[in-house]
Amino acid sequence: MSRRDPRDPLVVAAIRTPTGKGRPARNGKPGGALSGVHPVDLTAFVLRAALQRLGYDLAGTAPDVLEGALDDVLVGCVGQAGEQSFNLARNAVLAAGLPESVPAATIDRQCGSSQQALAFAAQAIRAGEGDLVVAAGVESMARVPMGSAAAGADPFGPAFARRYPEGAVPQGIAAERIAAAWDLTREALDAWAVRSHRRAAEAFASGALEGELAPVPLPDPLADAATGPATDPATDPTTVHERDEGVRPGTDAAGLAQLPPAFHDPAWEATFPEIRWRVHAGNASQLADGAAATVVASRARTEAEGWTPLARIAAQAVVGSDPRMALTGVIPATRKVLDRAGMSLNDVDLFEVNEAFAPVVLAWLAETGADPERVNVHGGAIANGHPLGASGGKLTATLAHAMRRRDVEVGLQVMCEGGGMANATVFVWEAR
Repeated sequence: MSRRDPRDPLVVAAIRTPTGKGRPARNGKPGGALSGVHPVDLTAFVLRAALQRLGYDLAGTAPDVLEGALDDVLVGCVGQAGEQSFNLARNAVLAAGLPESVPAATIDRQCGSSQQALAFAAQAIRAGEGDLVVAAGVESMARVPMGSAAAGADPFGPAFARRYPEGAVPQGIAAERIAAAWDLTREALDAWAVRSHRRAAEAFASGALEGELAPVPLPDPLADAATGPATDPATDPTTVHERDEGVRPGTDAAGLAQLPPAFHDPAWEATFPEIRWRVHAGNASQLADGAAATVVASRARTEAEGWTPLARIAAQAVVGSDPRMALTGVIPATRKVLDRAGMSLNDVDLFEVNEAFAPVVLAWLAETGADPERVNVHGGAIANGHPLGASGGKLTATLAHAMRRRDVEVGLQVMCEGGGMANATVFVWEAR
């Protein structure tokens, strides 16, 4: 759909971990499947796994094969506090046993952090400032709870409060405002949630996720790394986490109808009396732990190495939107990225729209007129979780492999973000 340029950014590998429930062990109940893994180690695991997809032998010894070959590592992470602080990306590069010469940076564009990492990687390659960049993401919501980075302080300040006297609108309230503005019934929201679980379960059972998933050895994902195993296999045997933990194939409308509203608050009800309180735990994304990595190479480097690309990054866009609605940026972001790509909605074969809340996807469908059968074909975050900083990379892995598996040409990924923003990316598979 365009001339081939040696500086074209190509996705040459895209993987994600199966997600784990984002809950710690508490009151005698076990934590999520990945809750025992430090987020640095989880990130290091996906970095190694993605590079191994390209044929790099990273097992056992320090990977000297990558000395001077990897230009940068960019990692999205929202909760940059505690175990996810102090430039997690650089710590993960070193934990992975990659050359000390490989730089790294940690990025926060809220839920779109790893999608923004991918955008930065593509920009660097187009500009000639690199030939091979890894864009990754991670979030351990079990170990670093959402909101930890604020540490109890006010992250907005007095000038923000003067502009928005009602205060920062929480995302759950924003989702309720979207449901009210687009007159989305609870039945419609719940139907989308049931669809998400059903499609996620079917995708795993059919093997459709095999290309994107990197099963995680537990308790030590880095047992084969140069840093060596941290546990004794004789006393702490290895298991493998291989499927998204939150998917519930038996989810149905009758069960969801029993769930109470998750965000009802008298103060916000007084501020926004139009809200009808239709959002609950079953039609919102699940808290999750997970990591993802996408390797981006220039066309020239890809051809020289003999790699088979999954897709070309054809266009990307980012927008700001009303922070009081917070999650509607996916609508203008879609229009903007299509305009940049020189495409229309009808050119797109598959869409990934992050299921932060069901109202986000249904409002996006209402405004764009996209065919729902092309949207989130393997389910979404309502079923398989939303590990914040990793979600952009998670969607990229799903979309890139689904495009190839279904033999289609164009995919579009869009992500709503806290504070009223959205990232959008268009991918083209050229090897049809």
